[in-house]
Amino acid sequence: MSSTTKNAVSDTRSRRQDTAESREQQFGRYFGTQLEIMDDLDLFVSVLPPAIREVLETQPDLKELFEVVLDLGRPPEARFASRVMDLSDQPVTQAQIDQVVARVGDFGKDNRAGIERTLHRISAIRNRQGRIIGLTCRVGRAVFGTIDIIRDVVESGKSFLLLGRPGVGKTTKLREVARILSDEFQKRVVIVDTSNEIGGDGDVPHPAIGRSRRMQVTTPEDQHAVMIEAVENHMPEVIIIDEIGVEAEAFAARTIAERGVQLVGTAHGNSLENLLSNPTLSDLIGGIQAVTLSDEEARRRGTQKTVLERKAPPTFDVLIEILEMDKLAIHHDVATVVDQFLRGIAPRPEIRIRNPQGDVEVIQKSDSAPVHREPLAEEEQEPLAGKRIQGTVRIFPYGVSRNRLERAIREMRVPAHITNDYQEADAVITLKSHFRRIPPRLKEAQRQTLGTFVVKSNTYTQIAGTIREMFALASDDVEAVALREAREAIERVLESSEPVELMPQSSYVRRLQHQLAEQYELASTSIGTEPFRRVRISKP
Repeated sequence: MSSTTKNAVSDTRSRRQDTAESREQQFGRYFGTQLEIMDDLDLFVSVLPPAIREVLETQPDLKELFEVVLDLGRPPEARFASRVMDLSDQPVTQAQIDQVVARVGDFGKDNRAGIERTLHRISAIRNRQGRIIGLTCRVGRAVFGTIDIIRDVVESGKSFLLLGRPGVGKTTKLREVARILSDEFQKRVVIVDTSNEIGGDGDVPHPAIGRSRRMQVTTPEDQHAVMIEAVENHMPEVIIIDEIGVEAEAFAARTIAERGVQLVGTAHGNSLENLLSNPTLSDLIGGIQAVTLSDEEARRRGTQKTVLERKAPPTFDVLIEILEMDKLAIHHDVATVVDQFLRGIAPRPEIRIRNPQGDVEVIQKSDSAPVHREPLAEEEQEPLAGKRIQGTVRIFPYGVSRNRLERAIREMRVPAHITNDYQEADAVITLKSHFRRIPPRLKEAQRQTLGTFVVKSNTYTQIAGTIREMFALASDDVEAVALREAREAIERVLESSEPVELMPQSSYVRRLQHQLAEQYELASTSIGTEPFRRVRISKP
């Protein structure tokens, strides 16, 4: 950086430090209900070549400047929020590019640099010899008030992932999440800042991140290692990560989540579907695996023998698709949404917008959205007790985990299967929180079914208990049915010498089946993956 520019920057900073303005006056001004921080726009302009700077400063909408593009041999270009203009008729020279490079910080291996203590980002394009022949100079702004639209998600303590196209505001929201959690909630927040894009350039982070601590990353390839280091060395309650893009980072994110740390991050992709089709990052939402079902299970489901299933619990509990700056689609229960998607059920996210008056408005509700209600009075209790069902039953789950319900049906071997059409259902199972807001289309179905069964929470124990009560099963009936199946399989193996696969069971029940096979001096092995792991009995 030249001495003239250094003096100009120093004078500007001194004037800012000497003023006695408030935080809002120092960093920004209100636009409607949002506080936009016009952070060091004068410093951004000061690093540009004089001829370009003079033209830019005369623009009436300078406050809306988005970025300046300098490519060797082409006219310099300024991009505003609503227009694009050439800043000169003359092409950019190598001397002008070198002048800008000398006035900013050092470029890292990701070809990004910045201006110290600001959020501005300068990205370089190099030729094959490594010389910089193009620059994208992007204005960095911190905006207060951007997360009021997702404040309930931020305060919930759940891990959430932001998706969206470049420039839609993912990093801006990450920055304010860091400030809210560290300043208002006094949480230990650590930002893993790969390109200094969240906390700004230089060793001292920008005040827009509040009291959050920032760990810089030497090279992008080291981001996953710094993520693990943050957990092991600094005991954070929240870790914020921008641009999770490779498998190592996805694995590190899962490791962090398993340690009980709240994760807030962004990833490459615009939607849940993009993430599912990305084999590198699909692990963030549970991953996908092909599972081979038994003939009986395939018939019960009405599917082919090989189906796609979620491989593991998702790393992030909530997924937010940023459709526009003030329009979001929120998947509140990622596990349930992924399970439904893999079964051909289109996800229905909650869609929120900020209307022209600045208020947050829900324009589409989601079945998976959390609902907080007061306990029901005794006279309003849902009709659960006393219902008993005999015969084959078609169950329609409303807001209940399909995976857990399928597992309960399978492990208890009850004569039931899940239907996607409430009109053909014999019974409805729903959550207590959903019971009082069942839509009109289901109320008619309730009158036609054998009953509506309500579970207090979306856990396997609660769902299994409801199935047990629905079919009037004793707790030991599951084991008895599984052992009866094993004895029948043993008889077939002894007669035909052909191996037989049993239905999937829990690890405890499989152990009982192994012991029974051993009594008849037959071989038995467990095959498959959870929750479809099962016993195979054969001749030794």
